[in-house]
Amino acid sequence: MLLASHPDNAPAYRTGGATLLFAVAVILAALAFQYLGGYIPCPLCLEQRYAYYAGIPALFLALVLLAAGRARLSAAVFAAVALAFLVNAGLGAYHAGVEWKLWPGPDTCSATSQPLGGGGGGVLGELGKTRVIRCDEAPWQLFGISLAGWNVLASLLLAAGSISAAFKALRG
Repeated sequence: MLLASHPDNAPAYRTGGATLLFAVAVILAALAFQYLGGYIPCPLCLEQRYAYYAGIPALFLALVLLAAGRARLSAAVFAAVALAFLVNAGLGAYHAGVEWKLWPGPDTCSATSQPLGGGGGGVLGELGKTRVIRCDEAPWQLFGISLAGWNVLASLLLAAGSISAAFKALRG
């Protein structure tokens, strides 16, 4: 049974589809900051991407299940995605707190280095070509909110969209 024969599932499909598009837009923006803007992510930034890397295909799967008439299974996948983004919001809040110096970050955040050049030159040669990527310094802010803070807001919206799609799927 396809979605066309289940018009009650259309609200869940629209909500899930909008959530999927928003998740794709957020991770593309993060990648653009990195590859086009030159903002090298710290270890906590990279960890915050995991929810997107898992959530985007899961959202797509939930939409496929919904279109196939498997509303209950689709709702379960939407709910799992919501949980993943809630956890990600917590990780983003932790990272923002590290940036605001409210608590210390993990050891990996103060000793991480990113080579700027190629190999050669030994250890001393590499020191001049290495930049430390710290988790406790926000490289960019908008309205006083860092990328980690914006990720908290985005993750909460994605969790809300996912849980809304789950409830709509169950009602349909």
